[in-house]
Amino acid sequence: MVSIKLKFRPSSKKDSEGSVYFQIIYARKVRQLGIGLKITPTIWKFVSQQSLSALSNVCCGDVETGNVQRIISLEYTKIKTIVSELENNRVAFVVDDIIRRYQRKNVDGNLFLYIKRLMDLQTKLGNYRQKEIYNTLYNSLMRYTNGCDVSLASIDAHFVLSYEAYLKQRVIMNTSSFYMRNFRAVYNRAVEDGLVEQIYPFKHVYTGVDKTAKRAVSLPVIRKLKNIDLNNKPNLAFARDMFLFSFYTRGMAFIDMAYLKKNDLQNGRLVYSRRKTKQKLFIKWEKCMQDIVKRYFNPGTPYMLPILFRAGDKERNDYRNMSHKINGYLKIVSAMIGLDVPLTMYVARHAWASIAKSKNIPLSVISEGMGHDSEATTRIYLATLDTQAVDRANNIIINSL
Repeated sequence: MVSIKLKFRPSSKKDSEGSVYFQIIYARKVRQLGIGLKITPTIWKFVSQQSLSALSNVCCGDVETGNVQRIISLEYTKIKTIVSELENNRVAFVVDDIIRRYQRKNVDGNLFLYIKRLMDLQTKLGNYRQKEIYNTLYNSLMRYTNGCDVSLASIDAHFVLSYEAYLKQRVIMNTSSFYMRNFRAVYNRAVEDGLVEQIYPFKHVYTGVDKTAKRAVSLPVIRKLKNIDLNNKPNLAFARDMFLFSFYTRGMAFIDMAYLKKNDLQNGRLVYSRRKTKQKLFIKWEKCMQDIVKRYFNPGTPYMLPILFRAGDKERNDYRNMSHKINGYLKIVSAMIGLDVPLTMYVARHAWASIAKSKNIPLSVISEGMGHDSEATTRIYLATLDTQAVDRANNIIINSL
């Protein structure tokens, strides 16, 4: 009799997502079978209370939990089907035969098929940003291998170093590191799923973050941007207003601006959760914010700003398209006000942090205002933004000689 049990391996970080796997027991042999699914302890608490056979029929009222239930139920059905096939063949088998058949049915041990499976999983879970990251990696690896799939077992130090060399000829160091970090994450997930043995092939590649060029602008630039006459250029005015709204709201990330809803404004405070960290932030509502929202008010949508227009996964496409358009318009505005470096929505976030620092606002306050999960993150954020204070100190020392 084959025993199939659903198990959960919690993360070492509190409240972070852990891995779901099946424990399969047969003939006194125990094996673990990962299914590439990560969930929060809260969702696991609900799912673990349900019967595997009836999981897909249990109504939870929560979209994310419902998707998790369906995925687990689907994988459970696959395993049950494999067990039935083996039993009906009336040929002796061991628990490893079940694992091998499952893996062969799902990805056949190939890298690109595995990444596609991860992309499909993120689509079902509604994690469209993570799906985009996997898709970007997938396309890059496809270009590197000229469209030829490779086995997960062939990913060794030589393969990884060769891919890094390929990237360094085409992109900057931080972009190469971005690809390598995500490639490593995919590989480690395949290890968790039991598809490949861990041989640590990423030991000798760069996965850090180099200091980047200064992205912040000064307060006079913000004033110039605010006062420029764009009345006859509605697209440029819209881009300028979105930049200022981000700056006014303590450097709110554009993705968070996109998903702001009218009911997030309560009793004179804007209350929202950062999509990146899930941290809840509270911002006092000011007249300058209200002026922008009023200018673009649309009674036919629940959203506060005209960035998203379609529901579901199309929201993500709306966000990306609007981000691209606004940054393009900001480039034009930058030239109009005489900036050497073009503005982007990300510059607004850096500008708020840099200006706050120049006003001697404590690091802890800047960190909380930006929704960073630690002051260490804020220190990294500010490290390359403003070197003027250091330059002034150096000038004082030199002049004292």
